[in-house]
Amino acid sequence: MYNILLTDDEQIMIDSLKFIIEKNFASEVQIFSCLSGTQALEVVAKNQIDIIFMDINMPSLNGLETLKYIIQSKPDIVIIILSAFDQFQYAQEAVNLGVYKYLTKPVNRNTVVETVKNAMNLVDQRRGRVTSEVELYKKLDLVSPMIESDFIYSAAFSEGKDVSEYFSYFDIHDSVWCFCCLEFPRMKKQSEVYPKLRETLTSKSRCIIGSFMMNRIVVFFIFPSGKNETVIQDELSYIYKLLSISIGSGIRAGVSDFETDIKRTNIAYSKAVEVLSKVPAEGGIYFAYNEIKHSEEKNNSGIIAEKIFGRVKAGDSGVINPLVTAYCNALMEKYSGDMGRIKNSMFELLVNVRNITSEIDNSYENDAFSNAFSVLSNTDNMDEIMLYMQSRCCECASHVFQYSSKLNNPIIEKAVAFINEHIAENISLEDTAAEVNVSPFYLSKLFKEEKNENYISYITDIRMQMAQELLKNPRASIKEVSASVGYKDQNYFSRLFRNKFGLTPTEYRDGANGAKK
Repeated sequence: MYNILLTDDEQIMIDSLKFIIEKNFASEVQIFSCLSGTQALEVVAKNQIDIIFMDINMPSLNGLETLKYIIQSKPDIVIIILSAFDQFQYAQEAVNLGVYKYLTKPVNRNTVVETVKNAMNLVDQRRGRVTSEVELYKKLDLVSPMIESDFIYSAAFSEGKDVSEYFSYFDIHDSVWCFCCLEFPRMKKQSEVYPKLRETLTSKSRCIIGSFMMNRIVVFFIFPSGKNETVIQDELSYIYKLLSISIGSGIRAGVSDFETDIKRTNIAYSKAVEVLSKVPAEGGIYFAYNEIKHSEEKNNSGIIAEKIFGRVKAGDSGVINPLVTAYCNALMEKYSGDMGRIKNSMFELLVNVRNITSEIDNSYENDAFSNAFSVLSNTDNMDEIMLYMQSRCCECASHVFQYSSKLNNPIIEKAVAFINEHIAENISLEDTAAEVNVSPFYLSKLFKEEKNENYISYITDIRMQMAQELLKNPRASIKEVSASVGYKDQNYFSRLFRNKFGLTPTEYRDGANGAKK
């Protein structure tokens, strides 16, 4: 069976070709058709097309532009160009693309039949070659992916583990690298997606590919030292487009910062996962490099609101108050003191917080939310409003925590107790897994299911909460606080703290101590 795609912006041309092909090859072919280059990309992404008839002159994305994308991801497709213009420049570009035939309209029946026969023979030849290559790849893939997956696991999940031997094995020297976490929401079979994924990635980049974990896979990209970060982003964006063509639309991708320090692999992986969580459901590729710039913009109330929602979902009431304060201040500056617009945004935030809590616990009720609108309407005192907002948000976060605690898996409870006892130490996923007698992979999966965040994110949150309390003591230095919560690198601790709370440790301490006075 041969799958043939007919692409032309004139339906009469498609109907004519379809009639000729089905009359002569009825039992041998399945015909697909579309009226534009964009539709052709979608059909090729979803189906195993063997032969394409492509019109050059189409609106929007023309035939040659469409073929450039298709050939990048599926070079073995046999392409037949249709054109009303017998012009050298079109023919020359078609030849450069590797087009099999260039036919000028109108095309007679005999030419179509002969062309299809020869195209089928070429498909058979390519299928035979591919079959041999697949057998070779199967043998090689018994070894290579195992080593690559082991590297990904060690680099991403083992905090503080020395991965220098892997860097030597893969000859990673004087390089810039990053993690990319890919998610395939519409994936049906990993066995079908993985070969296409591997083929596209390895043909267009230097990378190390992990194994699928549910519908996600981690890729470690390597670039020459000194390569411009904007250029790297462009290259990864292009690879993302190719994956969308070869595998399907809706892929979500989160890319970490671009790193050079071998000791930061675990940090980079966590960042890639964090960035992935911000990619919209419809798909796309987000970069931490851009996210940092975005998150550093002052007074972005939307970003702060998302942090509040995240803390409520996690049942983390300890960080709600400073986030609500920052949110209120951001609204004040954003709307230049216009209390009507400020209070409308606050009411909207409270509704969302209540809805998040109700989604987690369907039985949740809180009468205090019933009169929220009237409370906000009857005062312009920001201190009173802020206190009211903090109380409602903290109540919801506390309820989520209590509700989740009742549902906790005993393995997670034991793991959490171990973490709390050793929070100032360098506790890896392997250490905790050994303590609770499960595999690191299974424990990581449980954390995601039970806590709505991965192991590293959970530990980071606990450490940041402890740091908040320790910073209230003016006698403790930032270095001492950093060490007490498990971070030997004071600068790294300060960066994490600022990313989470929007304030440096010193700024937070000054604000907390000032509030006491």
